Amino acid sequence: MNFSTRLAEKLPGILPVPSSPLLRKGVHELRSFSIANHSKRLRWGLQKKMVWSLQRAELCVVSNLCIVHPATEAYAQEAIEAIKSEKVIAVPTDTLYGFACDACSSEAVNRIYEIKGRKLTSPLAICVGDVLDIKRVATTNHLPHGLLDSLLPGPVTLVLQRGESSILEKSLNPGIDTIGVRVPDCEFIREVSRGSGSVLALTSANLSGDRSSVCVNDFENLWQHCAYVYDGGLLPSGRAGSTIVDLTKVGKYKIIRPGSAKQATIAILEKYLLEEEEDR
Repeated sequence: MNFSTRLAEKLPGILPVPSSPLLRKGVHELRSFSIANHSKRLRWGLQKKMVWSLQRAELCVVSNLCIVHPATEAYAQEAIEAIKSEKVIAVPTDTLYGFACDACSSEAVNRIYEIKGRKLTSPLAICVGDVLDIKRVATTNHLPHGLLDSLLPGPVTLVLQRGESSILEKSLNPGIDTIGVRVPDCEFIREVSRGSGSVLALTSANLSGDRSSVCVNDFENLWQHCAYVYDGGLLPSGRAGSTIVDLTKVGKYKIIRPGSAKQATIAILEKYLLEEEEDR
């Protein structure tokens, strides 16, 4: 077997060169045509791969009617508009990925329950952009001065009384007079919350009962239910979620869920002379 025959076996469509001069001429033309076509297909394949690579480099992926963007300032206004349009988005926080929507839109809140398969009796937490915004949704005047600023922003959910002046709709967590409030140490979600002019309802981005999500691929099966998914990469704090602490009683605290920052949270609470509430 000569070199041309071996090459033909490696490159489909390229013919071996026969011994006859006349046939050699015809095969040469066919071979040139075949190589040209092979080269053209190769170039087109490379072009498509380059386009795909550029799309991936920008981290803008279209999948199942949902667009995945990086969680950067460039896409914050898009997320804000989605929230104002009563849509559900998926966002990173300082602990886990979460589903977020306008907490004052019963339609959007119900959509989150549908996506997660969550019982309507299970309350949702909320997210505000800054510590000063907490007083718009909950009672804080019984807390030691400086405590909130020491705890937040950070991986902590504070359970507080709603209060009569809360801007929250009564339809959010009906029958429950407390609310879990977050100010995550994550600039993207805080900017979205500020820009929305409202308050965000926030819950983990997963089906109820499933493990929590620390990267967008963890909940890829739910992307299609979101207006947008914002990718903040792999979140480093593990799957424990935020530490939930009840601060509804004067001078007392109660850890509801240890989460990822239990010891640091307790240290701050006790620095402000709060005492742990005993179980009865």
